[in-house]
Amino acid sequence: MVLKGHGLGVRDGRIALIAPRAVALKYQAIETRELEGMLLAPGLINAHGHAAMTLFRGLADDLPLQRWLKDHIWPAESRWVDEDFVRCGTELAIAEQIKGGISCFSDMYFYPSVVSELVHKHGVRAQITIPVLDFPVPDARDADEALRKGVALFDDLKHHPRITIAFGPHAPYSVADDKLESIRVLVAEMDAGIHMHVHETAHEVQEALRKHGERPLARLARLQLLGPRFQAVHMTQVDDDDLALLTEHNCSVIHCPESNLKLASGFCPVERLWEAGINVAVGTDGAASNNDLDLLGETRTAALLAKAVAGSATALDAHRALRMATLNGARALGIDEHTGSLEIGKFADLVALDLSGLAQQPVYDPVSQLIYSTSRDTVRHVWVGGKQLLESGRLTRMDEQQVIANARQWGERISSTDQH
Repeated sequence: MVLKGHGLGVRDGRIALIAPRAVALKYQAIETRELEGMLLAPGLINAHGHAAMTLFRGLADDLPLQRWLKDHIWPAESRWVDEDFVRCGTELAIAEQIKGGISCFSDMYFYPSVVSELVHKHGVRAQITIPVLDFPVPDARDADEALRKGVALFDDLKHHPRITIAFGPHAPYSVADDKLESIRVLVAEMDAGIHMHVHETAHEVQEALRKHGERPLARLARLQLLGPRFQAVHMTQVDDDDLALLTEHNCSVIHCPESNLKLASGFCPVERLWEAGINVAVGTDGAASNNDLDLLGETRTAALLAKAVAGSATALDAHRALRMATLNGARALGIDEHTGSLEIGKFADLVALDLSGLAQQPVYDPVSQLIYSTSRDTVRHVWVGGKQLLESGRLTRMDEQQVIANARQWGERISSTDQH
């Protein structure tokens, strides 16, 4: 629903009033902001990414997924990733996302405690996902250590107003059954989410069938991991049985169209999932495989691709696409009671986009213009919990030039060695 000529009131970080402008102005306010020519929308929610991988942006482009991972990304991570890398890369990602209208993001990367410090410091909202793999990673010798650290971080942050902790078994092919069973027990006790790459490529599914005689999603169902808190990332390979499992267990699917396109991973059948009643959100994936964290652009790609995949121009219309990037994302992350839409009582997580420019005229449907005609360069203001993180395109709590300088230093270090 689009309300024209309305005002929105914020009190104690939450939305306290939505009313016609004349009515809203009758209330006394400490500060009043006029947003002429702008669309005020819920802050965008990037439901899947690997924030610190911004420092690998462009490192190994134009390669298929397994070669990209095994020959380039995993070796680079083994060599370079430490706390300083994660701190610098995550700050770069947070700054880029705020400037693009993103108020909340889901992160799946190493040193999650470092990420949580930065999310707390910079005022953004996040789901921080504990990565779990069968082999050693930069911040954990094995899956058991990763889980122990994850439980401790969950306990430390369980009352944080802007941070939730989820568990992230990397993918069915990189985590064994016993570790998945441990995760199932943990998340049941803690009421935490599970965030996992699933059915990212046809090769993944074919290998699972060859080795185990069952599709990865069926294996996860057998291990009782599926449920309303399960976030299945990618899902480019969906047959009738997969669809039935996703529907039966009320799982969410996180669609990452541009990463899927760039790595030639396949096409998520978004319209088919919508028609089955499955919650579909959208994510950018990491900047190493996208190569940006532009959720507005991602959502436009999602809308256009959904039409081509479904063979229907009516598939994933602009209003549903925006919902995918806002409320559906909040639902996938388990925070839809608190954010994702402009409703009284929810947190004031807001983005103001300037629709007064040349490329947006004339404006018949603001949401349609937002999805099909508008870039992230039109983002003017961002608030999270009523606190302004972006004002007139300027970051209020971060030094943008310092963030850029730090990233360049890392780029020089990494490019000085032969990573290609």
